[in-house]
Amino acid sequence: MKAHDGLYIDGAWRPAGSTDEIEVVNPADEQVIARVPAGGALDVDSAVRAARAALPAWAATSPAERAARLTALRDALAARKDEIAETVTAELGSPLAFSQAVHAAVPIAVAGSYAELAAAHRFEEKVGNSTVLHEPIGVVGAITPWNYPLHQIVAKVAPALAAGCTVVLKPAENTPLTAQLFAEAVHEAGVPAGVFNLVTGLGPVAGQALAEHPGVDLVSFTGSTAVGRQIGAVAGAAVKKVALELGGKSANVILPGADLARAVGVGVANVMSNSGQTCSAWTRMLVHRDQYDEAVELAAAAAAKYGDRIGPVVSAKQQARVRGYIEKGVAEGARLVAGGPERPRDKGWFVSPTVFADVTPEMAIAQEEIFGPVLCLLRYEDEEDALRIANGTVYGLAGAVWAGDEAAAVAFARRMDTGQVDINGGRFNPLAPFGGYKQSGVGRELGAHGLAEYLQTKSLQF
Repeated sequence: MKAHDGLYIDGAWRPAGSTDEIEVVNPADEQVIARVPAGGALDVDSAVRAARAALPAWAATSPAERAARLTALRDALAARKDEIAETVTAELGSPLAFSQAVHAAVPIAVAGSYAELAAAHRFEEKVGNSTVLHEPIGVVGAITPWNYPLHQIVAKVAPALAAGCTVVLKPAENTPLTAQLFAEAVHEAGVPAGVFNLVTGLGPVAGQALAEHPGVDLVSFTGSTAVGRQIGAVAGAAVKKVALELGGKSANVILPGADLARAVGVGVANVMSNSGQTCSAWTRMLVHRDQYDEAVELAAAAAAKYGDRIGPVVSAKQQARVRGYIEKGVAEGARLVAGGPERPRDKGWFVSPTVFADVTPEMAIAQEEIFGPVLCLLRYEDEEDALRIANGTVYGLAGAVWAGDEAAAVAFARRMDTGQVDINGGRFNPLAPFGGYKQSGVGRELGAHGLAEYLQTKSLQF
């Protein structure tokens, strides 16, 4: 697997400050496929300085010029779509078809959406006797996760560039090769030197150095709530803005009168997608007591079909974490109706598609983010009980509602404490704001709301 042996700083690939390396391992066969530099604090400092030096000129470019660079970036990514899919499959373990349809295709569409937004956004507006300016916030430190490696990069870098910001990216250490492909595309797109910089490295070293750096004006982080709290504390001490997209434990609420078979089938597919490694996955399925037993049978049958269709989880550590939660669910008294903690294969970090019935709201598996192919079914008595259960976690990232009457589904969704709700299987919209309530984060990504995160406001009075 192709890998650069340097860091992309100030428009060129350059050696890291040390010889430390990160091994990139294929989760499907546990083989080392590449090595990349483990950048440190000095490398982060060089990247931030480059971004700081490039900021005035890039911020002064016209929206049309920024849109043109983003269009070129979209085209450069599109030209690499097959290589992107193959790379994600190699370092994340995602099945190739899913890598092609989601990991490669969605970020290309998002990059294109920001090219259009950069050209169309009103960076100035009149409000009474004032002219209100929307200006770039400055240097962005972007720290991205491994579960959707290119999508999360594009969802941060594209709006930052559209806003006129410069960026230092620290990608997840599990999936750095996809980030290197992105850097190649940025270079090919003609983005000026220093506007985008890439430092591969470990979170506690390079990530922490980036979050703490006084030259960074905004830290945009996607990952666990625990790390998000740490970044928020560091940023707060420096009065630095943060955008945090964190954990989730989303509820899939099936109201009486809904198409039960479809709701359950789509719900199981949602949880098993990307081997369950999706922060917005609907990992709690809430079903009325009168339909509960039927839903359990449908879910178990649907999950059984995914045994050979999902890839591994990303690492041995993640595999142990997910299997540990399955064991905890059994110990808590939940009933296994599909899957279990046993390793389904001798090689690779696979986890069996797992479904629990008889889950109660206070169980750890119903409260904590597992981040694996594990679905919990909970029964409810009436709509008020369903709402109490749905809102009864510290998270509020996503969710779903199914009902025979769409108006009833919308009314229920309006009462959910969560940032995004799909109604009767609503399609993904790359222009809709994505982000969480409560401990699922601060700020929004995608569309105009995502662009707004990278802007600050100035008013001129006349």
